[in-house]
Amino acid sequence: MFNANAVPPSIGYYFAGFVDGEGSFNLSFRLRKDYTLPWKVSLCLNVSQKDQVILALLKTHLQCGTLRYKSDGVWFFEVNNLNSIRDNVVPFFDRFGFLSAKKKRDFSIFKRMAEIMQDGAHLSKDGIIGLLELRRDMNDGGKRRYLESEILAAFDTTSESPETICRTVEVPISTDDIVRTSGRPEERDGNDPARPEG
Repeated sequence: MFNANAVPPSIGYYFAGFVDGEGSFNLSFRLRKDYTLPWKVSLCLNVSQKDQVILALLKTHLQCGTLRYKSDGVWFFEVNNLNSIRDNVVPFFDRFGFLSAKKKRDFSIFKRMAEIMQDGAHLSKDGIIGLLELRRDMNDGGKRRYLESEILAAFDTTSESPETICRTVEVPISTDDIVRTSGRPEERDGNDPARPEG
């Protein structure tokens, strides 16, 4: 079991500074036509870097996540399993913290989202509305793959599927809210919302 207190301070503070500059905390949405809800909602810690060794060390010390190579010469480290975020990522950065006000703010919101999702709030429309409200203040409200209006429209229609709604606004139906390469591996069993019925 992961123990943030067992991480050497020199390692912990190094990676806190590294993620402060190179990482991001995100809430992503992916269309899922096989779920009772139109969206799979995931929390993600993402770090991109050309140096594989640094990201591999981060993965080792966090004891979670996936590491992969992108076609543009950049390595990509990601944690998107809710249990790993709760048990590994949050305790690690709670202990070692960030220096920048922006990252402190984003991490604080990220932690709140993790608590909400741990209680299952992301399994309902009202819960997702609450998460979207929190997301507005993350990453300086940066560009999103899906707008709030698009996400909520998928709940409000009975005659059109979520895929049809997003096609009308020219959003690819197979992509996440975060830009990723195709066919990326993902950690299982942590963020899955409502399962298919039947």
